[in-house]
Amino acid sequence: MVAFGKKLRESQIQEWKGYYINYKFMKKKVKRYTEQIEVGAQDHHNVLRDFSLLLDNQIEKIVLFLLEQQGVLAGRLTRIGEDHQSLVQQPDYSKISDVQEAYREVGRDLLKLLYFVEMNATGLRKILKKFDKRFGYKFANYYVKTRANHPYSQLRQVLRHVGIGAVVGVLSHNLADIHDLQKCQESYISIYDQPSYAHQDPILVSIKAATDKLSNSTSFLQFLGRHAFIMQQEELSPSPSEENTIDERYHFMSLLLNLASTFLYMVNTYIVVPTADNYSLNLGAAASVCGVVIGSMAVAQVFASVYFSAWSNRSYLKPLIFSTIVLLIGNVMYALAYDLNSVVVLLMGRLFCGLGSARAVNRRYISDCVPVKLRMQASAGFVSASALGMACGPAIACLLQTEFRIYNLTMNQDTLPGWVMAVAWLVYLLWLCTCFKEPENLWAYEAETGEQAVHIAVENSPTQPLLMYSEAKEHDVDVDEEKDDDEEVYDQTESQKPVTSIALAYKLLTPSVKVQLFVYFMLKYAMEILLAESSLITEHYFIWSTTKVAIFLACLGLTVLPVNIIIGSYISNIFEERQVLLTSEIMVCIGLLLSFHTLIPYSVTQYVGSALITFVSAEVLEGVNLSLLSKMMSSRLSRGTFNGGLLSTEAGTLARVIADGTITIVGYFSESKLLNLTLLPALLICISSIAATCCTYNSLY
Repeated sequence: MVAFGKKLRESQIQEWKGYYINYKFMKKKVKRYTEQIEVGAQDHHNVLRDFSLLLDNQIEKIVLFLLEQQGVLAGRLTRIGEDHQSLVQQPDYSKISDVQEAYREVGRDLLKLLYFVEMNATGLRKILKKFDKRFGYKFANYYVKTRANHPYSQLRQVLRHVGIGAVVGVLSHNLADIHDLQKCQESYISIYDQPSYAHQDPILVSIKAATDKLSNSTSFLQFLGRHAFIMQQEELSPSPSEENTIDERYHFMSLLLNLASTFLYMVNTYIVVPTADNYSLNLGAAASVCGVVIGSMAVAQVFASVYFSAWSNRSYLKPLIFSTIVLLIGNVMYALAYDLNSVVVLLMGRLFCGLGSARAVNRRYISDCVPVKLRMQASAGFVSASALGMACGPAIACLLQTEFRIYNLTMNQDTLPGWVMAVAWLVYLLWLCTCFKEPENLWAYEAETGEQAVHIAVENSPTQPLLMYSEAKEHDVDVDEEKDDDEEVYDQTESQKPVTSIALAYKLLTPSVKVQLFVYFMLKYAMEILLAESSLITEHYFIWSTTKVAIFLACLGLTVLPVNIIIGSYISNIFEERQVLLTSEIMVCIGLLLSFHTLIPYSVTQYVGSALITFVSAEVLEGVNLSLLSKMMSSRLSRGTFNGGLLSTEAGTLARVIADGTITIVGYFSESKLLNLTLLPALLICISSIAATCCTYNSLY
């Protein structure tokens, strides 16, 4: 584990040494500012002004050098281009490889420049973070806000590598053309005319990876990976020994079983939505009790997520078996409630289903036991399985519109969802016990990793320079700098330790992260209001049958993956994620406003149209929101019991509980006013989230 200061010294290009951020000097200035404020020699205002000017000068130095090097590369490309054009007019195959190698040499120098930008951007982020930590301010937020959003921003040149894309474009086009000349093709193929053109020079692949890393450019898989809250934005590549250990733990069938569990649980959640109101009526309760029936599963999930997350620290197979048995029992109870004529049994069945929520185990298995090279695909599979389950639940309910008896058990549209899911979980249990492979040496490896972290912290403690003082003197090492590096290493060691308590997890939540968790709460609340009361609203206003409700909900669910494909592959690469976030929040607000029943007669067009706007906007918002959360949340919240995935799950589950409770309470008093009275709190929460997002907008990077 190497401190950034040492990494910067060792990896910088020597001939460019004077143009890097002077990280050592900046750290000393931060330390000196602290000492001056403590003795009263400086006030906070002067420190902020001086440090801002210091940063401005450092950034100006970097940017001017960056522009100079871009000009050098452009000049070289122009000269190579002249030779290239000569070859196009009069092909000389003996010179083609020379021109191609000249382009590749420019590409290699461009890679060096991209790495130069990356190191300086990292240095800027780290020094801003160090300043905030020392002074207890949110100076980074102020600095980025005032510099990055200015029309003549120099900071944007560093953070967004403005201008480099043009150089990459010239290289891509010309290397593709050279490749065609080598193959003696008569027809001219351009990368602009042929977007799917297959040839990719190896140097271009490396450049694309480097530019994507700097620009946060995303693909659909990357977007879904962050959506799953499994992949961290800056996840460190494991060492070869660690990767070998993960490869040994990986078992494809076990991963498939985890994804199957995710799919079945989402089917189980939504299969009862079209019929819950009718089931409640048949048991002698009010139709609005469907809110409690649907929401009771979420209530239990609030607690289940915590103990399953903790259990996954020790095992994966045992919690999955326990989860499956509990879900099997819960669905049998749900189905038997009809013949027992008991609302209590019905609610107990749904509570048991919630207590069997093993999504924390499914997510944790992918994070811990799937190799990095496959983790992105596995994370995307996790989200896709959830989306498919959400759509299949109502669709399956649509197929269960029949009635018959087996012995003394009634099989109808109310009970069949329970029986079908019970059979599905029984088959899954047999498959699980037969094919799942518990990872070997997982917890021994994690304990060993923890001991190594402690060993590193001891070795790099502040006493080390004293013990090695003579050696340091011989090598002319700056002791103050070494102490700073030791502190940095210790901070990195601390940052690798998983969070072990809710209180500690809460301390790691910055205001921006808290706002994003509130946004997640809002979108889940709005979606639950829309979905859970759909059967009540459509029956009251349009007299829809259960089949129509199920088809409507299934169609809504089917929009999830197409929406994420569009956002992940296109929209997020055109606009900043914070722009998409705020826009989608506003669209959710518009959808909610259009859903209200005003003086005009309520029509199917109004309901379906507003529901589609609300649901699709909320889906867009969820993807971008979780993507931002994965980038902004502390790395310490990526593992352990109280991880970021658990926190977001708890926020969303709590929203569903409150929404379902609201539907039941309002429907009990006035079913005719159910629509407007449930939409009103959703609208107020949405407006609050928009205001909160605007307040933290400049920190959403």
